[in-house]
Amino acid sequence: MKFKRHIELAKGRLDIAPLVDVIFLLIIFFMLTSTFVLQPVIKVKLPKAVTSEALEGKNLVIEITAEGKIYFDNKVISLSKLKEELANIADGDKPLLIKADEKASLGKVVEVWDLCRDIGISQVSIATKP
Repeated sequence: MKFKRHIELAKGRLDIAPLVDVIFLLIIFFMLTSTFVLQPVIKVKLPKAVTSEALEGKNLVIEITAEGKIYFDNKVISLSKLKEELANIADGDKPLLIKADEKASLGKVVEVWDLCRDIGISQVSIATKP
């Protein structure tokens, strides 16, 4: 024998105000607890190379921009000051990496490279994009 069940579903409205409040509070919580560290960046667009290899270890880094500015330790520096700084820091075994923009003057890169070799740094590399 079959009994018919009379179940009526109550149609109601879903109130989304508490959901919006909770999501808003979570967004505020994550925004306040996250830290944003902005580091100064020097714009250098590296040239591409097919035969580049990755360097291991910590290197001294010199950056040359498209305008010909030379950066060492994220500070603009002249060639004479760069020579003094490198003479104080550099060992003969410490590798040096030159990050030159693809539009930088080749003469400026060669000047820096020659200066490094003159000081006695034998391991000079030029950074490229693979």
